[in-house]
Amino acid sequence: MTLADARACRILVADDEAPARARLRDLLDDCRAELPLVIVDEARNGREVLEIVAREKVDVVLLDIRMPQMDGMETARHLAAMERPPGIVFTTAFDAYAIKAFEVNAIDYLLKPIRAARLLAALRKASAAAPSREALAAAATQPRRHLSVHERGRIHLVPVAGILYLRAEQKYVTVRTLDREHLVEESLTRLEEEFGEAFLRVHRNCLVARAAIEGFERTDHEGEAGWAVIVRGTGERLAVSRRQQHIVREFR
Repeated sequence: MTLADARACRILVADDEAPARARLRDLLDDCRAELPLVIVDEARNGREVLEIVAREKVDVVLLDIRMPQMDGMETARHLAAMERPPGIVFTTAFDAYAIKAFEVNAIDYLLKPIRAARLLAALRKASAAAPSREALAAAATQPRRHLSVHERGRIHLVPVAGILYLRAEQKYVTVRTLDREHLVEESLTRLEEEFGEAFLRVHRNCLVARAAIEGFERTDHEGEAGWAVIVRGTGERLAVSRRQQHIVREFR
């Protein structure tokens, strides 16, 4: 690698349509005279983006909003959780809601058909700073389908549909699936706001997936009667706080 290559902006192009990726390659070629750059790779969906970023140094991701398997917004939220996240510039044919949300939260985007001058400006801006997790969460139009767990420098995706419960423990949240436990550095309150339709708060420190509730049973702890939720498939019993005991009646 030459010194010039080392200083070049390393770009990942992500779009599910081959013509769109080819158009971006041509535009990037037009920008080379004013901004040294290298096209690291191309991705057709969000999963491929995460795989590439895990193995390659990437400075900026040109990220299509609408992609199969995992859309651009969810992909960006997983990237933003990295220790050193790449800069992100969204690309879109037209999505009025997304554009309004991006503008409100100072997230950069390119409206197709993209012009070289606008692309150049976006690359320079994105190289300086990545959008925050908070800004991306505020701009999101729907809940994520995965939580991202960072282990040994890699991003491990945990499908939300397979999560049994989420339990806050100090600065982390334990994510329990049938197979194992994971730790994520997210707020339980924020997770409840995002996934409230699928999860039920049973305690100030615990959300249980509605689909994972097998039933409830009475408990007696030091002479004080209460309830516990039975977690399907595990036999685990999780305490229901006195404030949340109304949910037992709702499920009966």
